[in-house]
Amino acid sequence: MEQMSIEQLRAVKEQSDLEFNLLQDSLNNIRAATTRLELASNALHDLSLRPQGKKMLVPLTASLYVPGALDDADRVLVDVGTGYFIEKTMAGGKDYCQRKINLLKSNYDQLLELASKKKSIADEAGVLLQAKMKQLAPSS
Repeated sequence: MEQMSIEQLRAVKEQSDLEFNLLQDSLNNIRAATTRLELASNALHDLSLRPQGKKMLVPLTASLYVPGALDDADRVLVDVGTGYFIEKTMAGGKDYCQRKINLLKSNYDQLLELASKKKSIADEAGVLLQAKMKQLAPSS
């Protein structure tokens, strides 16, 4: 990188900063998805402990709940995305959540490593850019 011109260093720094910010957004999205899946897994566990016929409020949206009763705690609907649901056993639902959580954590670790590399490239380009700018500045 030492042989690059000021314009090239500036471009490398800007590109690395942009990629780092995109990776940070992805990391935040993965963290949020992992949290949602962990909450879903905990909800499945709590649901499995309730007796058949238990009265409860069923969420239709984030803010709308309707009264209902637990019919069969061993069969659950799993949201697999884009409006599709799959009926699974309670154990299958828990397993699905755990597999997705493990996948997201693995992706998170890989992206974190990549973000760290992009950040160090941006930092190195910034230091070199400042050094070259100082060399070009007239001494007072």
